[in-house]
Amino acid sequence: MPRRGSNIYKRKDGRFEGRVAIGHKENGALRYKYVYAHTLSELKNKMLRFQITVQKQPISSIKLTVKDAAMQWLSSAKLRVKPSSYANYENIIRSHILPVLGAEFLVDITSQQLNDFIYSKMQSGSLHGGKRLSARYVRDMMRVFHSIERYAEQEYGIRETHFTMPKIEKKQLDVLNAEERKKLEQYLLANKSISNLAILLCLFTGLRVGELCGLTWGDIDFQSGTLSVNRTVQRINRHGNSEVIIGSPKSKTSIRVVPIPEFLLELLRERKGDDTRYLISGKTKPVEPRVMQYRFQRILKTCRIRKVSFHLLRHTYATDCIAHGFDAKTLSELLGHADASITLNRYVHSSMQMKQEYVKRLMLSV
Repeated sequence: MPRRGSNIYKRKDGRFEGRVAIGHKENGALRYKYVYAHTLSELKNKMLRFQITVQKQPISSIKLTVKDAAMQWLSSAKLRVKPSSYANYENIIRSHILPVLGAEFLVDITSQQLNDFIYSKMQSGSLHGGKRLSARYVRDMMRVFHSIERYAEQEYGIRETHFTMPKIEKKQLDVLNAEERKKLEQYLLANKSISNLAILLCLFTGLRVGELCGLTWGDIDFQSGTLSVNRTVQRINRHGNSEVIIGSPKSKTSIRVVPIPEFLLELLRERKGDDTRYLISGKTKPVEPRVMQYRFQRILKTCRIRKVSFHLLRHTYATDCIAHGFDAKTLSELLGHADASITLNRYVHSSMQMKQEYVKRLMLSV
């Protein structure tokens, strides 16, 4: 599509296409309105008229505080999101946004004010000792603030404020190396408690720790050799108090069926319990994720393996699948990712050894 000027393009169908900036997205990028016409002059006139309309839109004079808008947005969010998501939003608002911005009127907040808020949170925003907050967490915080602003814009005509989202530095994905994995597998197979088998199950299915804790014996189909992920267990914080909840998995695609390796299926068959009981606890009440995390840390210490998170088992499973030739689409479904691109970006990276193997295939054409 050839360009004909700033934000103007000639389409393949002969028409001209222009775009006019009308605001900003959650990540800070411009949001556009697209305009079409059969001639260049007609398009420019349309774009000019639209720009004038946008500029003339009245700025609301309603003195709505950030706190009032946040509480209204939370009330609406409660009707459409999971309890765990609501608890996360509420914690962000009460712990970070309101103490600094709560008394401010939305119409008076400036971009500089929000950028300063972001910078201060990244430098010393932690509630525990004033430590730095990660760019990822601050981005999540500002997405909540942006949602509050969008609510205020829709309900009261208060314009959104532009701010700069912090950049997330991409970290090298950490996994268990071959020696660490061998040590862990040997220990788990030599000590076949149900907790240890559950950890082994994660290493060979890529389940999240909450999904593992939510498994019942009825979720394992020994005939087809699969398990079904139907629920997750989480501990959430509300007003300084925490509680364990059993809810639906992270997303729709997280509800999935995952094959179990034959050797592991046989080990589980030996411990088979009542279908209504949770796999790890053997009771009608599940073990919570942090209990499994504590048990995992004890095992690492016993095996003299470096201290890593439980979630590293999922990363190790994914990278092992890639090494064994799994395609990204299949792996994304096994992991419960919403899109194969998430799997590609996170796990599919060529190693130097792989690059060297490919280069060896290059030959002179003469």
